[in-house]
Amino acid sequence: MYIPSGLLPKWMLLVSAISVFNSAQCYYGDLTLSRRVYERDPKQVTPLSNRTFGTWTLLVAIVRFYAAYNLSNPAFYNLALSTYVLAGFHFVSEWLVFRTAKLGKGLAGPLIVASTTTIWMLLVRGSY
Repeated sequence: MYIPSGLLPKWMLLVSAISVFNSAQCYYGDLTLSRRVYERDPKQVTPLSNRTFGTWTLLVAIVRFYAAYNLSNPAFYNLALSTYVLAGFHFVSEWLVFRTAKLGKGLAGPLIVASTTTIWMLLVRGSY
């Protein structure tokens, strides 16, 4: 199997794999990990919201997986970049606007991945 060169595509493949695990956990019915992210108001994490989040996460994983192998294609690059921007917007708005999340272990991971990858992709945009 062809493995893309550079750290960014490898990072995106790793994040995609982790996202698939998270999606499976959401579909399995375990609300524990999602409630860690939205720990300020965990009662809003329901089986339905968890499966919806799992579906969104799986879709994003697929987009990022394909983009990791096609970063030289501007459409794939921009599509992948938009997934990180949207994820960052979602988590920041849940934290600061809707107040369902609080800054802690559960929210730190998604915020770090979304923000650092967004910045990384903006900085190396012309390299692929």
